Amino acid sequence: MGLSFYAVKAFLKHWLVNEERHSIQSPLAFEIYNGLLNYSKNAVDKDLDLEEFRHLLLKDDQVLEIEDFGAGSKKLKTNTRIASDITKFSTSTRKFSQLYQYFCSITPAEKVLELGTCVGINARYLSREVKGDLYSFEGAEALFQKAQENNPPKNIHYVLGQIQDTLPSILSENGQVDFVLIDATHTYKGTKAYFELILPYLGATSIVAIADIHWSREMNKAWEEIKSHPNISISMDFYECGILIFKKGIAKNHYVLHY
Repeated sequence: MGLSFYAVKAFLKHWLVNEERHSIQSPLAFEIYNGLLNYSKNAVDKDLDLEEFRHLLLKDDQVLEIEDFGAGSKKLKTNTRIASDITKFSTSTRKFSQLYQYFCSITPAEKVLELGTCVGINARYLSREVKGDLYSFEGAEALFQKAQENNPPKNIHYVLGQIQDTLPSILSENGQVDFVLIDATHTYKGTKAYFELILPYLGATSIVAIADIHWSREMNKAWEEIKSHPNISISMDFYECGILIFKKGIAKNHYVLHY
């Protein structure tokens, strides 16, 4: 995804203020961050079949008509888009797919939500750590269909429709949610609305990841407000995404971290 001038400034700020591992004072935050670095180091040869799936998509010249319900794409300016371009500009890198996978793995991972399926790469990474059910929500029908090509894992349940309409019933049916990846809409209003919808279903062992927190001023505003919520004990800013941890009984801390 191309960087705007605002995003470049945010990246430089992140680079200047990010903390070293040994400066983390919270024992839990240190344990989690150290675990992430080790997980990433040990995952070099892991899930290579999912990268083959990515490479197939990067060569896919199918033209898709995309209904955009949010901020749209900075690189792809029309609703008629090629699958390979969507994969190149609008999906997480392997590195961050593994980050989401790690944070999912340190929750009970019985009920997992992905808000924003896109072409389905992150859902397949997450599915490797899900012990129960993964619900992946997508508003654009062409992406909903594309994500289900090439034999997706059986534990992924794809949900089509505008997320604000489809999410409430899934939440009420499933109760507590263990891990949530919010990677849809990319607007202040949408991101805040999704967080407010899932909040009653989050427990002390839940973790929420929000993608593209510095994508725009309004995404940064949403992130700043959300991480200040009193239910959140630890927040971690990895520039590409933010992580929210809800464990009770520990001091509230925010960390800007390199990954």
